[in-house]
Amino acid sequence: MTAATTTLPSQQLSARVGFFQGISQMFTLAWRSTVSVKHEPKQLADISFQPIIFTLLFTFVFGGAISGDRHAYLQFMIPGMLVMSMLFATINVGIGLNTDLSQGVFDRFRSLPIARWAPLAGRIIGDQFKQVWSVLLVVGVGLLLGFRPEKGFLGVLAAGLLLLVFAIAFSWVPTLVGVAADQAEKVQVFAFAVILPLNFVSGVFAPVESMPSWLQAFAEVSPVAILLKACRGLMNGGVGVTSAVVWSLIWAAVIAIVFGALSVRALKKRI
Repeated sequence: MTAATTTLPSQQLSARVGFFQGISQMFTLAWRSTVSVKHEPKQLADISFQPIIFTLLFTFVFGGAISGDRHAYLQFMIPGMLVMSMLFATINVGIGLNTDLSQGVFDRFRSLPIARWAPLAGRIIGDQFKQVWSVLLVVGVGLLLGFRPEKGFLGVLAAGLLLLVFAIAFSWVPTLVGVAADQAEKVQVFAFAVILPLNFVSGVFAPVESMPSWLQAFAEVSPVAILLKACRGLMNGGVGVTSAVVWSLIWAAVIAIVFGALSVRALKKRI
């Protein structure tokens, strides 16, 4: 009798990962990013101290000079502080990705059957916990100082949701910088060279009407200024709120599509 040998067919990994598989992998990697805060609470330090210090400084130092009354200035400034904190919090995405790339984490990802965009999108989604923390912190400090949103809780909730949608889209910008840069410090330079001036000229702390005409023209088309107008309208009311919300969502879609594609392309080149 001859012994029959059976050969089990080897499983071959598919060259492409399905979209829904990629979504599942994205949320798995998002959880990796979120749970890291539990082990390193210092990750919340920057987005905690900076909004508090800026809110206190601008309220007590410039509030009377700009609006004539500290409480009136809070109504104007708190939505701006929310936008500014959101933009600065996205920098953590770029720094985290750059660190992972430098430490070889993406070399491990490269050997796994996962979508190439999943680690990037997972980091962005995971960092939204920090965005929620930033929103709660700024609103909480504002309420303690005397901020009272005219549209109440629902207005603050609507503005917060809009900020989170925009944060997910804008996070692709520092993602591109983090993937392309060879050092995490260069991502921080981008924050102070681009994001900080963009906030100031968009009317976060002072009305754009007092600025030169060319800066006012820029503020009319700036996505940050449009988002700021939408948030102020949702929280305190005003004219053109619906238009500002719609244009904010359009800008978010454009930024996500353009910089998302560029980020994935840059990642392929780097690894």
